[in-house]
Amino acid sequence: MTVPLGGVPLADHAEVYATLERAGFTDVWSSEVAGTDAFTPLALAAAWTPRLRLGTAITPVFTRGPALLAMSAAALAEAAPGRFALGVGASSPTLVRDWNAVPFDEPYRRTRDVLRFLRAALRGETVDGAYDTFTVRRFTLERPPAVPPPVLLAALRPGMLRLAAAEADGVILNWLAADDVPTALAELGERRPGFEVAARIFVCPTEDAAYARALGRRLITGYLTVPAYAAFHRWLGRQETLGEMWRAWAAGDRRGAAAAVPDDVVDALILHGSPERCVAAARRYASHGVDVPVLAVLPTPETTEGGATAWADLLPRLGAGAEDGS
Repeated sequence: MTVPLGGVPLADHAEVYATLERAGFTDVWSSEVAGTDAFTPLALAAAWTPRLRLGTAITPVFTRGPALLAMSAAALAEAAPGRFALGVGASSPTLVRDWNAVPFDEPYRRTRDVLRFLRAALRGETVDGAYDTFTVRRFTLERPPAVPPPVLLAALRPGMLRLAAAEADGVILNWLAADDVPTALAELGERRPGFEVAARIFVCPTEDAAYARALGRRLITGYLTVPAYAAFHRWLGRQETLGEMWRAWAAGDRRGAAAAVPDDVVDALILHGSPERCVAAARRYASHGVDVPVLAVLPTPETTEGGATAWADLLPRLGAGAEDGS
């Protein structure tokens, strides 16, 4: 499950984490956009719930210095030994440049360099030298984790997917349909033992299809018009189905762009219906090769109106089948 849950204060997440564990969820994964940072919700989970696995999906490689990113990861790995995974990625120009005032230069090489730095630093090695995109002088973690966390790489297209396969401990996929998974995984080649594939899966567990599709269209036009995601979906073969959306967006017609997204694209990228139907649809990602399907639950009329009570009713229904490996 993606945490924190919308509309629930962080201070009230102790019961959320306990409910998730009782419901059969094994992992909680955070994100970092404009809400909470990636580490704080997981630090709380580490303290409150001793069995859940924790992961960041993702921590941007630009918005923290390499040493600070290593320290944050090492601290969480120390708090939850053996059950933390660090997911990193390039993020986007909006988040990095526009919101954090950091140049978004050479994202592939910066991601590769940070990945290489982290692998060495988290093993307790002294890092001293120049990478292509930054230089680190004599850095050694004072508290290297006894169990270094696996480092997973967010990847969309072939270059980053191949980098993940060659140098990371796993890959994190995002904004793709279940039927797209084989296309992405084909770029990985033969996976090494222990290499993990995680995917964030957007679900809107309501039977109000009009509501879910309207929300889905807003999200799709907001995300898939970002150049990296637009290129990703062109690579996946959606040049024709999303072409009208991209043209309207480029012309400044935001409403027209949302209206141009076909229902079948919305339904493939935003799972909706009853919680049980959403779970069944999410299982298709696992059947196509995803090891860690990470649900990201979007707001529904029920959770918006019902608050914590609605979440308490919903989470066990979404957890149905989790314990059988699906």
